[in-house]
Amino acid sequence: MAYRPQVGITMRLELETRRFYLGRDYSEAIEAAGAIPIHLALIPKRDYIEGVLRNLDGVLLPGSDSDVDPSYYGEEPHPKLKRVVPEKDETDLLVLAIAEELGLPVLGICFGMQSLNVSRGGSLVQDIESHIEKCVKHEQGAPTARNSHLVKHATDSLLASIAVSAGVDKLKVNSHHHQSISRVGENLAATAWANDGVIECIEDTREDRYVFGVQWHPELSWQSDCVSSEIFTKFIEGCVKHANDAVKRSTTAG
Repeated sequence: MAYRPQVGITMRLELETRRFYLGRDYSEAIEAAGAIPIHLALIPKRDYIEGVLRNLDGVLLPGSDSDVDPSYYGEEPHPKLKRVVPEKDETDLLVLAIAEELGLPVLGICFGMQSLNVSRGGSLVQDIESHIEKCVKHEQGAPTARNSHLVKHATDSLLASIAVSAGVDKLKVNSHHHQSISRVGENLAATAWANDGVIECIEDTREDRYVFGVQWHPELSWQSDCVSSEIFTKFIEGCVKHANDAVKRSTTAG
């Protein structure tokens, strides 16, 4: 039986009921791609996060109904800033810091991509409609899996190779966000853009790191969209490679 890597997925916090929760799509997409999803509670304590991540092969940072606190990138809150959940920000940023220390593969989706960028010293556009002239509609609404706008990608990017593997020439994606990346963080590069200039994908610039973020939601469309499915396939392949490399290092050290 092929090795099934374990992938940690950070949860959300419903402030009104104090419940941790997560939409089923993320876990189902990870499981279908050949991995075992592990939910990570929003407990921003290093001992807890490090203890869990040392037993994982990768991390998925999902979307959220909250916004990253703009104080993390040195800005005051915009009037259209949505709710901020401190436990979500603190946990995601701690997970990213420890994943970097351990060299774990990372997949960031929507809010998760924005957290990734902020964790590397980048900043965000706090409200697209307020800051970007003639922007396309980035909060499409239902049906959520419908691909609603085109995306242009760099030809030498991981996203380009994913599109080629999926047999797709023109990339079209769903869209459910009101914020986007402004200043790109350290060791990251923007590799895809909407027609209005909004950054739709970021990738790590270091050859030995699998860190990939998309602004859309492949977990909503992995069953119907080839590129969405391939995003999870490539991520899990990266997790398996990390696990194999860890075994080799351990064997060599022994």
